[in-house]
Amino acid sequence: MENGSNPHEGIPMQENGARTSSASASEMTAVDLSSPTHARAAPVVTPGASGSPPRASTPTSSRARFPTPPQVIHPRLPVIKAHKVIDQRDDNGEELTPTHGAFERVQRESKLELFEVDPLVDVRGLKSMGGQQPPASAEDGEDVAITLGRPRDPDDVTGSYISLVQPRSAKLGTLMGVFIPCLQNILGIIFYIRFSWIVGIAGVWQSLLLVSLCCFCTFLTGLSLSAIATNGAMKGGGPYYLIGRALGPEVGVSIGLCFFLGNAVAGSLYVLGAVETFLDAIPGAGMFKQHVTELASSSLSPTSQVPEILKNPSLHDLQVYGVIVTVILCLIVFGGVKIINKVGPTFLIPVLVSVVLIFVGIFTAHRIDDNPGVTGLRYSTLTENWGSQYQRTDRAGIPSPTGSIYWNFDGLLGLFFPAVTGIMAGSNRSASLKDTQRSIPVGTLAAIASTTVLYLVSIFMFGAVATREELLTDRLLTATLAWPIPAVVQIGIILSTLGAALQSLTGAPRLLAAIANDDILPVLKYFKAPDGTEPHLATLFTMLICAGCVILGDLDLVTPVITMFFLLCYCGVNLSCLLLDLLDAPSWRPRWKYHHWFLSLMGAVVCIAIMFLISWIFTIISLLLASLIYWYVSIKGKGGDWGDGFKSAYFQLALRSLRSLGATQVHPKNWYPIPLIFCKPWGILPPDVPCHPKLADFANCMKKKGRGMSIFVSIMEGDYKEKADDARQACRLLSTYIDYKNCEGVAEVMVAVNMWEGFRGIVQTMGLGNLKPNIVCMRYPEIWREQRHSEIPENFVRIINDCSTANKAVVIVKGLDEWPGEFQKQYGTIDLYWIVRDGGLMLLLSQLLRAKDSFESCKIQVFCIAEEDTEAEELKADVKKFLYDLRMLAEVIVVTMKSWEAHQEDQETTETGTEDAMEAFAQARKRIATRAEAQRAMARDQNISESVPYNEEKVTKFLYTTLKLNSIILRYSRMAAVVLVSLPPPPRHHPAYCYMEYMDLLVDSIPRLLMVRGYRRDVVTIFT
Repeated sequence: MENGSNPHEGIPMQENGARTSSASASEMTAVDLSSPTHARAAPVVTPGASGSPPRASTPTSSRARFPTPPQVIHPRLPVIKAHKVIDQRDDNGEELTPTHGAFERVQRESKLELFEVDPLVDVRGLKSMGGQQPPASAEDGEDVAITLGRPRDPDDVTGSYISLVQPRSAKLGTLMGVFIPCLQNILGIIFYIRFSWIVGIAGVWQSLLLVSLCCFCTFLTGLSLSAIATNGAMKGGGPYYLIGRALGPEVGVSIGLCFFLGNAVAGSLYVLGAVETFLDAIPGAGMFKQHVTELASSSLSPTSQVPEILKNPSLHDLQVYGVIVTVILCLIVFGGVKIINKVGPTFLIPVLVSVVLIFVGIFTAHRIDDNPGVTGLRYSTLTENWGSQYQRTDRAGIPSPTGSIYWNFDGLLGLFFPAVTGIMAGSNRSASLKDTQRSIPVGTLAAIASTTVLYLVSIFMFGAVATREELLTDRLLTATLAWPIPAVVQIGIILSTLGAALQSLTGAPRLLAAIANDDILPVLKYFKAPDGTEPHLATLFTMLICAGCVILGDLDLVTPVITMFFLLCYCGVNLSCLLLDLLDAPSWRPRWKYHHWFLSLMGAVVCIAIMFLISWIFTIISLLLASLIYWYVSIKGKGGDWGDGFKSAYFQLALRSLRSLGATQVHPKNWYPIPLIFCKPWGILPPDVPCHPKLADFANCMKKKGRGMSIFVSIMEGDYKEKADDARQACRLLSTYIDYKNCEGVAEVMVAVNMWEGFRGIVQTMGLGNLKPNIVCMRYPEIWREQRHSEIPENFVRIINDCSTANKAVVIVKGLDEWPGEFQKQYGTIDLYWIVRDGGLMLLLSQLLRAKDSFESCKIQVFCIAEEDTEAEELKADVKKFLYDLRMLAEVIVVTMKSWEAHQEDQETTETGTEDAMEAFAQARKRIATRAEAQRAMARDQNISESVPYNEEKVTKFLYTTLKLNSIILRYSRMAAVVLVSLPPPPRHHPAYCYMEYMDLLVDSIPRLLMVRGYRRDVVTIFT
């Protein structure tokens, strides 16, 4: 392809109805150019002379640009014969190359003109819509088909090689992909060297209860696993992937790491079992003295023929051989997973053969004469072994009155449960399955059912074939019973345990690598492994954990640890299915229909109950470990949106809460400020600055202890179609700013024709129900007099009027540049000039300010402005009583405001001075008069009436009022940390520039001021 275009794009698969001749079909594995859809192929062309058209040439021409060799050869792909190339021309009769002709033909024939601007439903489109990657280039060892074009030369950078068919790789079915791995992991060492001992110490009926409880737990977990696994395609990571995508990355990583530890420790279990069997079969292989146990006569029946002295492998032999075997297995794992997958069935065959030989030996056990403990299948033996006989044993499991371990039902539960684990083996191989959504539930549940039946039948067989003494003292009773010789079972035990250990040491590093590849925890970055490579560092780390557990040398101490980690993982799977079932999101459509939220809940409860039955200490330790990992991931981890169930739960909870709030008026006790932060209303900030740096600090001051929601909005002027991309980029930038300032809020950017129309749309539509913003916050426009900002007065007045119409409160911040940061301590007072009844909003804002660390040292002063004939003392008493009922501690000061003429004497004592006040007043009147005259002249020139009549008397009155209020503020609050004053509404029939002059006189010389205008409702109440 020319210009570096994608060689895959636009090439369809062979369409329905296309017929291929038998001769061509034998040579082609992809698109047949001789089919009706491709009736004409492109000729081989060569460049002609200058100015002459290209001419066709034969494949043998030395000047051919695209020679057609008899075979298409690629260094990484199999050799496939090329098809015959025939003549092809475009609509103008010009000859086309094979590549060019194919693309032109596809565009002419397959494109639906009506939908030419929309992506069509095709192979690549479906992959993109499903969240998959487009077809990649062929990998080593994969079957691919080659069609158009020539093989790519090493020096050719034009990308002329084209592949039309998806790479094909071998896939596994239900039997080999799920059933056999699960069976191999479930049926292991516990069955061979511990199960008969468990039957002997627990009795038949309690062994039945034990197996039923464990298998019931795995069966419920299998149902939940089947439901989650059939709800979409799975990637690597097995249960970590399932839990993480259902419960979130924090829960997924915490349980996934515990499951990794469980798999790593399980490897040591299998290694110890293999070594113990080997040393029991060949005692002379031990390097250290065997452990000798003398059986007490009280523990044996009078007729018992069991020797009173038993020899067991030395602990040091188990440690030495165990570490050696662990290192050898990890070296095999370093060789690659392909080798392990090939030899996996080979390890399973001895297991199945040994099980068959064990049962054959049980049915023929009456022929054994040299071991009186083996009675053959007898009802009397079954009744004798029916009850339990819990007792003390030594570390080797041999009954001893002075033994260090006392076994009861709870202890046996922890010992046996690893015998039913391994149900996740199929989900771990999801990438290698032909049909994941069919194979995982069928294969997993079939393995659970078959092993459950095997365990239940074995309980009756072991309970009826040998005496209790034989069951308790012969650790390899399965080998003793096997037909024809015990060595067959011993070999089977060793191979099966080594195979299971190999599977554990193979799966655990890949699980750790999958967690590391998600890049949630930075500390795990060293264990990352790209797809298709072996996780060597993760394998080495797994080997160290496994070898450390092997050094313990005690199989019975290792198994409870494994049990806790596996039960924690199973509980996570059940909780994931429970959450998804209860939420019932539109994306929850599992193909496995036999599931219910109650079954998942029961499975989770059973898992937790089994954990506490086994050991409440280990349970608390495992839960604390998972909680610690969860906390660490929450603090240090990188957040990711995996579409987990908690996000859906939050969404449904928000919807339900929103519906419960309704649209009726919220009670004042439940009123929360929801500020609408107007970020860039006056065009002061540069385009690349999303918001004033101090505006988020001010928004945080309006929320008690940071609780609440702020909505940061910005308006971008222009056409929506042209500015849509810019608006999305600006919204992302604004969201980043909000997160950086640790402000709980959301960002919105609206495109409108002008700022005022955009704000009017925002104030009407922003929010839902009672979660609409109730306070509009913005900075005061000190630059409104500049010529390039001449539209600010009109917009400012319109915004305030629209807020009143929409019943929104308004807070105007003057001196935003001086607003204190989070850690800038303020001293002095918070002064409130409470002039109008605003529903208590100004009082509430003062309390919210004082709750912040910046203003906690400030005292609150409430100034009430009284008229001349008002009883000041009576007003002061009423305000104090009101503040007391509101639980607000503040000092009340009543200030009497006189007329301007009568106040001249008082002005002489102010710090501002009469001259300065009169100068400001005269300048304001002059500016207003000049502006009014200019507008009248413009109206006369255009022969139109004046839009807003100018009343000089009213303007002078308002100027007097604002100037007097400013003088009072400067007299009493010059040293205040912040001043709050009631915002006067824009007077009707006053031009916008007049209102701005009033505001300038009001805020003059006050460094930090909040102008507050409430709305038609109370936000505080005196009642409890």
